[in-house]
Amino acid sequence: MKFLHLTYELVLGFFLLFIIVKIVGRKIITQVTPFTFITAIVIGEILGNALYEPRVGVMEIIYSMFLWGFLLLIVEYIGQKSLWFRGLVESKPAVLIKDGILDRHEMKKNRMNLNQLQSLLRQSETFSIREVAYCYLEPNVSISILKKAKYQKTTLEDFNLTGKSVNVPVTLIRDGEVLWDEVKDLGFNELWLKEQLLSQRVSKYEDVLIAEWLAGDGLFIQT
Repeated sequence: MKFLHLTYELVLGFFLLFIIVKIVGRKIITQVTPFTFITAIVIGEILGNALYEPRVGVMEIIYSMFLWGFLLLIVEYIGQKSLWFRGLVESKPAVLIKDGILDRHEMKKNRMNLNQLQSLLRQSETFSIREVAYCYLEPNVSISILKKAKYQKTTLEDFNLTGKSVNVPVTLIRDGEVLWDEVKDLGFNELWLKEQLLSQRVSKYEDVLIAEWLAGDGLFIQT
């Protein structure tokens, strides 16, 4: 009898989730905004707790899930009508890189460090910060990138060119700290690094936000 009741509630919950997603829209799946992310968690918790709580009946499950779905619909409707409310609920994209320059203040504001940013860039097929003209941190913590003109995608066939070797950029200085293991792996030493910095009018490691080496393109430095 217990398993029969559990099966009944599971099947009911399955179709309730399907209905809510169809009514509310796909944003609850992709979690476009922080609110839809919270909604996905709460609905899952409502259903999960209800299934294994003997005192919670079928009507309570239906009422709880449809009430939360109704509240989400209200929020979505108001967000479509009011720009102020939409900005409050969804928040605005943050510009982490503007005109090729990292905005350190904006990164701190969004609790984003260089390691996380570089990871997100690599997931977007961008292996060097020097390639980026603009980078936006979206409300769902994904990033949108506009590359500099010379780094935008073209095909070799467009220019009748043969393929060249591909090199991965290596970060040598991050947040003012030298990554000596990376410097040594490249076959360089401290003297070489200091000469590279001085050639770009940088005297101290602590002044460097990021320094990145790319074979054939040299050292990219941002203070």
